[in-house]
Amino acid sequence: MITSAHLDTFTRDNLPPTELWPELIFELPELQFPDRLNCATELLDKWIASGQGDRLCLQGSDGSRWTYADLQARANQIAHVLHSEMGVVPGNRVLLRGANTPEMVACWFAVQKAGAVAVATMPLLRAKELTQVIQKAEVSHALCDVRLAQELAAALPACPQLRSVVHFHSEASDGLEARAAGHSSEFSNVDTAADDCCLIAFTSGTTGAPKGTMHFHRDVLAICRCWPSHVLKPQADDIFIGSPPLAFTFGLGGLVLFPMSVGASAVLLEKASPETLLPAITQYRATILFTAPTSYRAMAPSVAQHDLSSLRKCISAGEALPAATRKLWKDCSGIELIDGIGATELLHIFISHDEQHAKPGATGLPVPGYRACILGDEGQVLPAGQVGRLGVKGPTGCRYLADARQAGYVLNGWNLTGDAYLQDAEGYFIYQARTDDMIISGGYNIAGPEVESALLAHAAVAECAVIGVADEERGQIVKAAVVLRQGIEPSPEMAKELQDFVKASIAPYKYPRAIEFRASLPRTETGKLQRFRLRLPDDK
Repeated sequence: MITSAHLDTFTRDNLPPTELWPELIFELPELQFPDRLNCATELLDKWIASGQGDRLCLQGSDGSRWTYADLQARANQIAHVLHSEMGVVPGNRVLLRGANTPEMVACWFAVQKAGAVAVATMPLLRAKELTQVIQKAEVSHALCDVRLAQELAAALPACPQLRSVVHFHSEASDGLEARAAGHSSEFSNVDTAADDCCLIAFTSGTTGAPKGTMHFHRDVLAICRCWPSHVLKPQADDIFIGSPPLAFTFGLGGLVLFPMSVGASAVLLEKASPETLLPAITQYRATILFTAPTSYRAMAPSVAQHDLSSLRKCISAGEALPAATRKLWKDCSGIELIDGIGATELLHIFISHDEQHAKPGATGLPVPGYRACILGDEGQVLPAGQVGRLGVKGPTGCRYLADARQAGYVLNGWNLTGDAYLQDAEGYFIYQARTDDMIISGGYNIAGPEVESALLAHAAVAECAVIGVADEERGQIVKAAVVLRQGIEPSPEMAKELQDFVKASIAPYKYPRAIEFRASLPRTETGKLQRFRLRLPDDK
């Protein structure tokens, strides 16, 4: 084993047993990595070293423009704060909490430079959800946007392991900006091993208990050398823009890692709704767009009102892309969508296609560097035309942080993504459904039991069950079947009260957009809830 740079060995100690790892393959020449590797050196510092530090790197919603040299200088200063003021040692987990801003990116790279492990979190997460992440990853330090401080502060009493929090976008004397200003803009990156963990990305489990996916420095570079190089084919003068948060690996790759891997730039929007994306594309003359099918459907009717002549590539991921949405966007914009499926467990996209090989209704072909197949119930590879479980393997793969669910994700060396697919005669993979109870709405993964727990905390709710139902705009929406306590009458006002209650207790995107009041829930004779009956139109 390569000698780790981590003094805090938590991540290495909590990797799953190697016999439960998926098979990793490094067949492409560009995937032959050295033993010592720090992704910050390869993605950021190399541009300054080659004399290209004045290249535009990041643009913020506030009008800020950062060159690669600017980002390096700020990241180096923050790395000094982490090391000399906050006491971070290589291997410590550092929580990052903030919207999509250049300062958030600087914090991410500072963590890599210091040899620590980045644990980025969604801005919308509430104290309960943050507590789960902090406890699971044993987070010891945090860099948090001061505008998002409230929920993190509410989590602190239950998180004694989190011993140091510093706020950025702060004018306080002890804020990150003031602290960083007192440090050198030069920093010697920690000499990390290629297989040192550098980030833990959390994904929702179907039970509502989050799963931490562990990724190495080499994984970060591997995803930059597979899908972008062979499918997206970006150029150094491209301007990336999009909606996914940096805490999503979809956003981290599409708005930070991929543009920086070729010396391009990205626009970081703190709020990237369909209403704001179109004018932002026009304003910044963006050339590459990353967002979910839901956004493309919502934006399509307004395309003609904006100058999108700069836009040359549009990427769809996060949920299945309906053929109708593909056609709608192309009819309105003239651009063929690049579809793709990825997973937090594998870090980014592993099945996709370029514009020339797009096939309506199909996700695409395995990205160079990855293999995929359809597996039957016994783990056998199924022939073309048969529906089964999607299996994937490549240079990245699932390594859950101290989680028994690892055994369920890996079968015979294949990563099981939780998706049902079939492969047609031409080798294209065509999405059928989820094989688990995960609800995917507007590109967000939502666990029904977590929403149920939030609803059950309301005094009016006797019992409830949550399912995902098909929706033309969002793919699926969260629907709750609710039994009210005796003496409380169903009403539209009660439905709104329950919705607002859920929004206040867990991330707002998880709230039930549809509520059905029922006298009882369908159960077996032994009392087990029959969720499938809630999906039947004639069940009451």
